Amino acid sequence: MRFTFHLAATMAAALTATAVAAAQTGNGAPSGPHYNLNIIGVSHDKNPNMNGNGSGNVIFVDLGTKSGVAVTTKILLSQAADGVFEVLDKNGTDGEASFALPVPGTYTVWARALGTPGGQSKIATCATFVDPTTGVSSILCSTDNEVFVRGTGKSSFRNVTTALTTISLVLGSPAQLACGAPTVSLFDACLQDFLWQYDNNGLKLLQVRFYPNPS
Repeated sequence: MRFTFHLAATMAAALTATAVAAAQTGNGAPSGPHYNLNIIGVSHDKNPNMNGNGSGNVIFVDLGTKSGVAVTTKILLSQAADGVFEVLDKNGTDGEASFALPVPGTYTVWARALGTPGGQSKIATCATFVDPTTGVSSILCSTDNEVFVRGTGKSSFRNVTTALTTISLVLGSPAQLACGAPTVSLFDACLQDFLWQYDNNGLKLLQVRFYPNPS
């Protein structure tokens, strides 16, 4: 499913910044237009050729177990043109899925854990760093990540914009020195091949929402 914030931004512009800040739904998320992405944990692998089968705003990942080693899925990220959010590869049960999203700064990201109680997952933004001195490449993950635990009570959204749109680098590391800052934004030119690393321990659903910033 393709989704652009052009229409959403027009609708959001009718609200004042104060009203948007104050408006909350009963589940803790902001109110208003948004793009909804469901990351669904499944116990059996999906068909590798499933991308044309509807439910475009869904990514399937391995479920893992509630007590054991987490199953890791790489959700490859690409920069989308024209403000479009789109799932490009929804089958992450083979270890990789892909998702296109705009450059950060025009939206906030909110997420919550759903499904049967007991599961949990962790998500972090990662990228490849090529050392300009040695030419050696390595995958770096942000020191800032988000852990979601599905408890028995009501599940509420929380703001995860920083963890899902930036990478916090180790101070004094070659990557931090090359990038010139302790934190870099998604799609910064000093890194490449951005992705979300999703480690699942039995969480059946992570619901992620992207809300346009008020104009």
